[in-house]
Amino acid sequence: MKCPQCRFENRKGAKFCNECGHKFDLTCPQCHTSNSVSSKFCDECGSDLRRPEDVPSIHNREAPSYTPKFLAEKILTTRSSIEGERKLVTVLFADVANYTAIAEMLDPEEVHEIIDGCFKILMNEIHRYEGTVNQFTGDGIMAIFGAPVAHEDHAQRACYASLAIQKALGEYAGRLVKEYNIEFKMRIGLNSGPVVVGAIGDDLRMDYTAVGDTTNLAARMEREARPGSIFVSKNTHLIAKDYFEFLPLGKIEIKGKKKPQEAYELIRAGDEKTRLKALAARGLTKFAGRKNSMVALKDPFERVLTGSGQVVGIAGEAGVGKSRLLLELINQLPNA
Repeated sequence: MKCPQCRFENRKGAKFCNECGHKFDLTCPQCHTSNSVSSKFCDECGSDLRRPEDVPSIHNREAPSYTPKFLAEKILTTRSSIEGERKLVTVLFADVANYTAIAEMLDPEEVHEIIDGCFKILMNEIHRYEGTVNQFTGDGIMAIFGAPVAHEDHAQRACYASLAIQKALGEYAGRLVKEYNIEFKMRIGLNSGPVVVGAIGDDLRMDYTAVGDTTNLAARMEREARPGSIFVSKNTHLIAKDYFEFLPLGKIEIKGKKKPQEAYELIRAGDEKTRLKALAARGLTKFAGRKNSMVALKDPFERVLTGSGQVVGIAGEAGVGKSRLLLELINQLPNA
């Protein structure tokens, strides 16, 4: 055991440095509480303090072993164009509620079996929405949506994944009640903001540098969430509010923040699936002009009705109104 102060090599398990007298302890990565070097779990929050090699579970596998092939190929194909770029993403934190109580009740092997089953559910749903698992936190997980695979709808994807996770965990928890007589729930927190994508290796290891408190606020939302719930920040709510039903929680005190932060509970997915339909539900501005464009689209439609197949392409700069034009066309077609 090497002393962090004087670098002297001490015997394994030593409590104090034999050279300089420095007291050895373990700092919990979750709550930063100091624990004795012999501790296996944090006595403040219950996080796993053991070295990765001591914990034979799914979260110690190499990235390629749990990243689906289709997602790995996308990451490796686009990595040269995104390394070093600043990206807007949504960060997801999830951890097991009452983990300490569960660990005390059951055998360590049973606990790891339960957590591994939980992680498989989390990864399946995160990967389904093309999020990437950034790190495992003992009894939880951190994932990023929007990098390295870029998505404009990163916040929506994170919300859909969170809802899918809680639904799948509800079924999983039902099995655990029968097998182990325990209550198993997870807390999930979301926040959206910028990160800088660092190097991406051939083994899919990725480095992210959080800008501001993007990652920190997501972790705080997760800490504030009730077991089985999903709390999101104001940033995520602003992006996703047209697609989901949220319950306003008002402003809550967040550790490390001078001012209370707005928070919302994600309840369920809304009826609208696309950006334009979500905007239309709120009310669009009056559609004016575009008569020639509308005629150019209606003519092919009339030919289709006579049995003549037609293909129409619409090209234009972003923001010129291509989607709105199609929406108005659909609204004017009979039986649309």
